[in-house]
Parts: sequence; structure tokens; C-alpha cells
Amino acid sequence: MMKHLNILFLVLALTVAFMPQKAQAMDPVTIAILAPIAIKAAEAARPYVIRGMINLGKGFVKIFKSAFGIVYLPYGLGKMMFGWPWGGFRSGVIYTMRGLIAPCKMIFHTILLPLYTVGLQINNS
Repeated sequence: MMKHLNILFLVLALTVAFMPQKAQAMDPVTIAILAPIAIKAAEAARPYVIRGMINLGKGFVKIFKSAFGIVYLPYGLGKMMFGWPWGGFRSGVIYTMRGLIAPCKMIFHTILLPLYTVGLQINNS
């Protein structure tokens, strides 16, 4: 088995070592001609990029808010264990459930982050 892995590694190393390298460069005249067009395109895209970054920031706030909700889990468990004689069991169960739901919400918001960038609004906090 080890002999086969060594041969495979050697073949891969030789393949990478002897691959033809292609480097293509643009001449400075082409760059000088295309620079004003690129600047105009960047200026036209600026409002959309700014709006996307603002929406991305809102998405990150949702993710961090959900991540912070994980703190409810130990708080709720402690409240259930030590606060039950004084009526804290019910609120402890509620906090524990919030703490168990928080990682799922965090994963959900993380998966939807690219959609938040383009302006998707989900009404669950």
C-alpha cells in the first residue's frame, strides 16, 4: 500500500514539475486604453456594491446574534437545576430551548448569507 502511495506521489510531483507554464501579459497600451472604461464600470457598480456590503453586514449581525443565543443553554440548565424551588424551572426550560435552537438558527443564517448580500429579507431574528 505504501509503495503505491509513493508511486502516486512521484507521478503527481513529476506532472506538476513538468507542466508547461503559461504566462500572458497585457501590453501597457491596452491597459491604458481599458483603464477609463474600467473606472466608469466601477463607478456605475458602486451603489450596488455599497448596498451589498450593507446587507452583508446585516447578515453578519444576524449570525452573531444567533451565535450569542447559545449562551442561553447553560443559563437555562442552571436555572432549571438551581432555580426550581423558587419557580425558575419553567423559564429555565424556555431558556434551554432557546439555547438549543440558536445553533440551528446560526447555521441557517450562515447558509443564507450570500442571499442576504443581494437583498433577501427573512423575518425571523
